[in-house]
Amino acid sequence: MTKPIAPLNITPVTERLSDAERHQRMANLSFGRTFTEHMVVIPYKDGAWQQGEVKPYGPLSLDPSASSLHYGQSIFEGFKAFAQPDGSVKTFRPEANAERFNRSARRLAMPDLPPELFMAAADALIDLDKDWVPKNVGESLYLRPLMIATDPFLGVRPALEYLFVLFASPAGAYFPSGVKPVSVWVSEDFVRAAPGGTGEAKCAGNYAASLVAQAQAQQKGCDQVVWLDAVERKFIEEMGGMNLFFVYQEQGKIILVTPELTGTLLPGITRLSLLQLAKDLGYEAEERKLSVQQWRDDIASGRMTEVFACGTAAVITPVGQVKANGFEMQINRGENGPVTMALRTALLGIQHGTTADTHHWMHTVA
Repeated sequence: MTKPIAPLNITPVTERLSDAERHQRMANLSFGRTFTEHMVVIPYKDGAWQQGEVKPYGPLSLDPSASSLHYGQSIFEGFKAFAQPDGSVKTFRPEANAERFNRSARRLAMPDLPPELFMAAADALIDLDKDWVPKNVGESLYLRPLMIATDPFLGVRPALEYLFVLFASPAGAYFPSGVKPVSVWVSEDFVRAAPGGTGEAKCAGNYAASLVAQAQAQQKGCDQVVWLDAVERKFIEEMGGMNLFFVYQEQGKIILVTPELTGTLLPGITRLSLLQLAKDLGYEAEERKLSVQQWRDDIASGRMTEVFACGTAAVITPVGQVKANGFEMQINRGENGPVTMALRTALLGIQHGTTADTHHWMHTVA
């Protein structure tokens, strides 16, 4: 019989920031540098999740032998809360993040967190810190759930103790001066993930291993790196930590193509949402493999007209220039494409409550 979920203990800060202090901290927001006043912590031991608490935001205390520091049992998620026109606050598809969180946990031999506990933790934190939710379109309260192994033991085995933590960060518009296409470097020296690896899990090690390739892209004068498959080094997988879409216009039809999920790609929730929104807007959508050579050929022939990446933080990012060893090409004259921007507008409309949420993606919190 499943143990019932105990309600979270709420221990608020003894003195809240004044409106003026909070507004000062929220002025000129960038991504991931400002944090709200509270966080959620829930320990796992003796084979079960223990009593959780919403408490003042602050440092964690870890034993130096905590196994996450040595063997990398560390996963995380990311989703957003949005202010609505009626004054309420809603999160975008948090149940999908809860499901993906547990898929990541299983891949790293970590315990599942009951989805209802994941949702309750997010709702409790947002309700307590709802004044930190920015009000403008393009702004949001970013939620970062994570789980780390805390077992103080140096043996190589799955840990017996874990800690779930959830905190929040008000985020400004990702493109404060307007959406602008990025340049990308096609990496042939490094791969993000291999078949049978951890590519579809949001684990910390995936991101640590990506940093050297990102640095190489910047050395080549590019904003981001594009990953290729690990086996043949020719099929496109992701851009940095974002999923990619390719826009085709053929015989009066608009077709969106995104690399199929093979176990090496992250199954993005924004990606999943855009596949549905594309159909809502009258476009066709396909999931299939696409090689670098085909990318080059289809841009040259004019069949492919736009390319964009998508993810929680930036929502949709147009790609305007591609560089690699041996070639360079421009996409849509280095400008934002109409299909890209139509999809971005549609998604933001749902998230901010200015467009009907026909798919019931928004979860009301406060």
